[in-house]
Amino acid sequence: MNNKELSKELKLVESLIRKDLNKEKIIFNLYKYIFKSNGKKMRAMLNLIASSIKKNKNRIKLAAVIELLHTATLVHDDVVDDSPTRRGIKSVNKIWSNSHGVLIGDYIYSKAFIFMVEIGNKEILKELADATNDISQGELIQLEAIRNLDITLNKLKKISYFKTGRLFEASAKTGAIIANASVKYKEDISECAKNLGVLFQIKDDLLDYSEGEEIGKPTFQDIKEGKVTYPFYFAYKNANFDQKKQLKELLKSSRKVKKNDIKLIKSLGGIAKTNKLASQYHEKSIKYAKKIKDLKIRKEMIELANTAFNRKK
Repeated sequence: MNNKELSKELKLVESLIRKDLNKEKIIFNLYKYIFKSNGKKMRAMLNLIASSIKKNKNRIKLAAVIELLHTATLVHDDVVDDSPTRRGIKSVNKIWSNSHGVLIGDYIYSKAFIFMVEIGNKEILKELADATNDISQGELIQLEAIRNLDITLNKLKKISYFKTGRLFEASAKTGAIIANASVKYKEDISECAKNLGVLFQIKDDLLDYSEGEEIGKPTFQDIKEGKVTYPFYFAYKNANFDQKKQLKELLKSSRKVKKNDIKLIKSLGGIAKTNKLASQYHEKSIKYAKKIKDLKIRKEMIELANTAFNRKK
């Protein structure tokens, strides 16, 4: 698919998501507010690219399912993190309440499952149900790991996969399923997308440490919320006794993050080592993309991997 064709299909996805809005005022207002801000739609894009190998009448509906599931996880995530903004605007929980955020997130999930039933493919239903379950596990594991300085690198990778990589993987896999593609194609594009998703999360962790840059959301949120992400993890592992004490105090207090704090994390290799890890997942994603026989799809998957690796917001 070319960019023009993909953009056209993404607009059809948006139209389907906004179609038949509930007439109840509160649901109408919440739903409209959430979807007025356009995100990157990387997962819907992945799904459309994967399914373009053999076009099916339900392709657009499936991409809408992916976008609905992702949006529901974001709304719930904002409640858990008490995030003030999302996609450059105030979050639902900040304008209304946490209760509104939880309930409208549930409503968006239900819309996704209604569409899934209409598609009527049990393999797709199972894959997306499993992915939703894994995403929830990822959120719970991360919640349990708040301010946990003993967290392992493997546990961080598991959180990244469950929270982000899993839906990327399912987006590509279900696209291949609806296209009735070969087992080999399904495996290669799923692996490519899985690594792309983990890369996307690693870059997200890095962007949170951006100084004086406009990335569309507040920075240093992870430290404020007590989350040990890759930059902090690598810095803490390399720190001496006094430096560990300083980092521990930063993570466990609610004080404002200072320039010296970020300078310390950088000097201890937190950013450099996280960039190296991002490069590894970028290479893995490209490796599996190159196994895809369809040249157009191969090129599009490589472009997505490069976009994720080079993104600044």
